[in-house]
Amino acid sequence: MGKTKELSKDIRDKIVGLHKAGLGYKKISKQLGEKLTTVGAIIRKWKKHSLGLGLQNIRPRQQRSGSKRSILRSWSVCGGKEWTEIPPKICANLVENYNKLCVLKTVFVLYRPNLQLIGGDASQLSGMITFTCSLAENVSRKVRQLDLAKTRLYNVIQRADDILDLKFCTDGVQTALRNEDYEQAAAHIHRYLSLDQSVIELSRQGEESSAVDASLVMLQEAEQKLKVIVAEKLDEAVAAVDLAQVERFFKIFPLLGLHQQGLARFGQYLCSQLASKAEENLVLATGGDLGEKRAPLVFADTLTLLLEGIARVVETHQPIVETYYGPGHLYTLITHLQQECDQQAQKIVDKFIQQRGYHNKFQIVQSSMMKSVPGETIEPRELDPVLTEVTLMNARAELYLRFLRRRMLADFEVGDAQSVTQEHQQNVEKLLKHCLLSRTMQELIGYYIPMEEYYMRESVNKAVTMDTYEKGQLTSSMVDDCFYIVKKCISRALSSSSIDCLCAMINHANSVLESDFREVLYNKLRQGFPATTLQDIQRGVSSAVSLMQSSLQQGKFNTLGIESAEHAKAAFLVTLNNVEVCSENITTLKRNLENDCSKLFNQGAGSGDQAKIESCLSDLVNTSAKFKDLLQEGLTELNTTAIKPQVKPWISSFLSISHNIEEEEFNDYEANDPWVQQLIVNLEQLMAEFKVSSLSPVIYDTLTSLMTSLISIEMEKTVLKCSFSRLGGLQFDKELRSLVAYLTTVTTWTIRDKFARLTQMATILNLERVTEILDYWGPNSGPLTWRLTPAEVRQVLALRIDFRSEDIKRLRL
Repeated sequence: MGKTKELSKDIRDKIVGLHKAGLGYKKISKQLGEKLTTVGAIIRKWKKHSLGLGLQNIRPRQQRSGSKRSILRSWSVCGGKEWTEIPPKICANLVENYNKLCVLKTVFVLYRPNLQLIGGDASQLSGMITFTCSLAENVSRKVRQLDLAKTRLYNVIQRADDILDLKFCTDGVQTALRNEDYEQAAAHIHRYLSLDQSVIELSRQGEESSAVDASLVMLQEAEQKLKVIVAEKLDEAVAAVDLAQVERFFKIFPLLGLHQQGLARFGQYLCSQLASKAEENLVLATGGDLGEKRAPLVFADTLTLLLEGIARVVETHQPIVETYYGPGHLYTLITHLQQECDQQAQKIVDKFIQQRGYHNKFQIVQSSMMKSVPGETIEPRELDPVLTEVTLMNARAELYLRFLRRRMLADFEVGDAQSVTQEHQQNVEKLLKHCLLSRTMQELIGYYIPMEEYYMRESVNKAVTMDTYEKGQLTSSMVDDCFYIVKKCISRALSSSSIDCLCAMINHANSVLESDFREVLYNKLRQGFPATTLQDIQRGVSSAVSLMQSSLQQGKFNTLGIESAEHAKAAFLVTLNNVEVCSENITTLKRNLENDCSKLFNQGAGSGDQAKIESCLSDLVNTSAKFKDLLQEGLTELNTTAIKPQVKPWISSFLSISHNIEEEEFNDYEANDPWVQQLIVNLEQLMAEFKVSSLSPVIYDTLTSLMTSLISIEMEKTVLKCSFSRLGGLQFDKELRSLVAYLTTVTTWTIRDKFARLTQMATILNLERVTEILDYWGPNSGPLTWRLTPAEVRQVLALRIDFRSEDIKRLRL
């Protein structure tokens, strides 16, 4: 075959350029009309040539012998040192940087065509963006022009509509007044008042100025005439007690721009209705049969009827006010209603104070609480119905005020939730907190708190005075009676819905429990736990011997002393149970109050009120802790008086049993236990007195724990006074295990920790040789934690008669 025709340089450059642009072989061949194999061959040759050229150009050139010298000479000529003085390291850096510069120059020359291509594309893109921006600006200008034309057209249409409405209102109001269609006439006047005044002024300057002026004069006259008519008609409806007509003309007032006048007149009508109904209810309350079931609460019921009536009026007419007067005007109506409510509520409270003798009872209570001034007293039960009625009245008032607060704030939120400003909220709170009803209730509660305190203290004192104890019961009657009274008083204060009242009564209740009632229990415990006559005989007390001698001389045993001692013992144990139950009851009272107060907080109490309650309740925790401390003092007294005098001799008898024994004596001890079994029997008899219907389970376990601690301490002292053989140590270990096993069965508390030191002493006394202790000491102790010090270990080892003191001293512990 002949040689193919060589392509021109322009064709080859186009092929390479399209390839660089990302086109494939097929697209390049199709676009230029060249064969696919030709395109592939040219691109492969270009790649091979450019790669070789790149490698050749990028490869550092071999420096001529004089190149380094010439570089350094050039640097020295520019102001550097003599080139002979330049360090070798700096020379190497200069040469390396020169080579890099040569490589960068070669790369720039190689890729310069590509950079030119990119620059052209960028210029084209910039031109397109500039054109697009100009086009967008032109479109935006046209849109603004259209919007301006639309606004002007709308204003023209609005002006034309207003002129037509003015004409329509002029004709319509005359017709409506002739037909006594006051609603339609008010609607025309409202439309006239809603017109843009600037449009009316422009209309008066036109060709039809005289007609416009005439229409305005006619509308103004109709406005004044309609205001007079509506006011007269409303007064007539009020006088006739025609609610339908009253509401009809009440709805017309806002159309005439008379919002405040309409609300004031309507409020006066509602107040007159409420006043007549309230006076009627008060007459029935004061003149009714006092033997009725609700007689003790008749004034609370009367106040409830008044407040419910006002709430019903607000609930019924709130939609009318919102619809015809707009949001925010319910506050004005409620202001008028609240003034009448204050007057009627004050009348009810005055009657209550007069007929219940409220102030007189308060003065008697006040003088009675001043202990230095004797005078007239009052029975607590006489105060009970009065206090209940006061709290019920305050609760109804609080419920009513919360209802008004919700309604007024909701009315402000109807238009816009953001419109409820701080000023609105302040106005609402000022109305509710400074109204006469609120101040009157605060005054009643101010008298109530000292009277409730007096009731609680006197009732608790009576419960203490009438305290009784039935055999088989763990506590006496005064505990249940006292906490019933305290809970009743606090619950009554809680039912008033007054946070301040509740806090005051919690503080008074805490004071009664902490000071008065705890003092009673403390004085009972101070009398101590008397020792029995039998115990006195065992201890060789001369008084017991004298008692026995006198009894034998009389021929009978005088049991009077025993009976009084038994009574005193039972009283002491019952008092301990009372103290323990009091501590639990206070904790239960606090928990129940927290649950009850959470319901009160859900009704809208503030964070400050919640902090007050929490502070008062925390004082109850402290009072409960003081009762627990008193219980611990009583148990210590019981342990010192009844347990310790008997346990110590039983433990001391361990000294009379020899533990320096041989195998024969060990076998005899095993068959006939010389000490521990008798100790267990004595302990069981001692604790049986307290276990059976004497002490509560909690106190019994605590007393057993105290006894266990006493046994372990006394046993440790006693063991250190004895001497042991190898078998004697084994015998002691058996005795200790038996004692611990018994004590474990008589209490629910763990006691092995109390005998840890004795157990370790028994372990030491069981060793076969002195050095065996090292198998249990230090790093060899494993999980065992030694409670004995090295000196105490040596002291216990010295109790073994077969251990030499030299061997003990040589131990490294």
